Amino acid sequence: MKRLGSRAGLILAVVALAVVALAATAAARTTSSKASPIIIGWAFDSKGAMAPFDNPALAAAQLRVKQVNARGGVGGRPLQIQTCDTQGNKPAIAKACALKLLGAGANVIFTTCDVDYAAPVVQEAINRGVLAIAPCIGTDQMGPKRFGPKGRLAFSFGNLAQDEGSAMAQYAWAKGWRTASLATDTVIVYFKDVVQAFKARWTQLGGKIADQETYQDPAFGGNNVNNAVSRLNTKKADVIVTSTAGAFGALGTLISGLRTLGNNTPIINSWAGDGNYWLPKSPQVTNYWFVTFASVFGDDPNPAINKLAKQVHAGTGGFVAGSAAIDGLVTAINRSHGSTTGAVLAATMEKFRKVPTLSGLVSFSPKFHTVFGRQYRVIKIQNNKPRVVGTVVAKVVPKI
Repeated sequence: MKRLGSRAGLILAVVALAVVALAATAAARTTSSKASPIIIGWAFDSKGAMAPFDNPALAAAQLRVKQVNARGGVGGRPLQIQTCDTQGNKPAIAKACALKLLGAGANVIFTTCDVDYAAPVVQEAINRGVLAIAPCIGTDQMGPKRFGPKGRLAFSFGNLAQDEGSAMAQYAWAKGWRTASLATDTVIVYFKDVVQAFKARWTQLGGKIADQETYQDPAFGGNNVNNAVSRLNTKKADVIVTSTAGAFGALGTLISGLRTLGNNTPIINSWAGDGNYWLPKSPQVTNYWFVTFASVFGDDPNPAINKLAKQVHAGTGGFVAGSAAIDGLVTAINRSHGSTTGAVLAATMEKFRKVPTLSGLVSFSPKFHTVFGRQYRVIKIQNNKPRVVGTVVAKVVPKI
């Protein structure tokens, strides 16, 4: 009996050692998993039409990642950004970038700031169940509306065009303007949707539409902005409304054309018309307003934004969306208990309600995967000098 008891004790000891060994192995795997980086694959345009928006957003995100990692990362895992240049968002190169980043193990894919340009990258990501994020796409098409059921994996930390256009209308109404002429740059969805949203909210408020014109900017082969200028000049309005980017070539011509004709009607634009890099020297830009994420001119109400703008040499206020996108991703992973699975993160992000980021409070919904309800800075340029003149939050997201 004594020998049997001794053997049983030996067996129990061996079993106990095996259990300890298995536990140690499991713990090692858990530690290893936590320590492995969360890879963000970022496909961006370094020199093409979207470069003024993509480069500062990426630079801001890289700084934010350093700050997150300095605090221990996300659940003990560091964030790591791997980039690929889409070289002007050429579709074949953009797709190749996405495949390269995904092949290298990207947990999340970030993409350029226009949904048409971003589509090849987004499609490759969501087809593989990977979350796709844009720092500053501004339409509701970054989601199921454009990409179908798989589009539930696509989000943007930009401003929803309906929200932005509504904020523009609200601010214009508060200025006492009551008639508006609409000048729509038709080359991308975002530009069209902002003006349509302005119109919808403007008429809700009781505003009148004096004229509606369209044009296409030179970056997309257009050469007809002066035709729109001539027609706009024949209609009297309190404000002229557009959405176009200085980088695309039509904005300076639109404003200069009107001012040369002696037309000093106020012009209001979306954040696409942010910055001073595009300003013509003569005639100087006057009576020009735009709404944007933040001021890059050192006078933003938030000192942290002024500091970051200097660090990244930001051209437009959209740069803060790079930081905000990192903030949002970190929140989503934390609320998903460390998961980086696309479907899990998407379900979490659809429940975002006023999540704090450097760009302000961020909200999403199952319908809108682009931010609404954000506080916009209103900036006026007078004699080529920009300054913050107020803030506005859209009260209504109109249907368009």
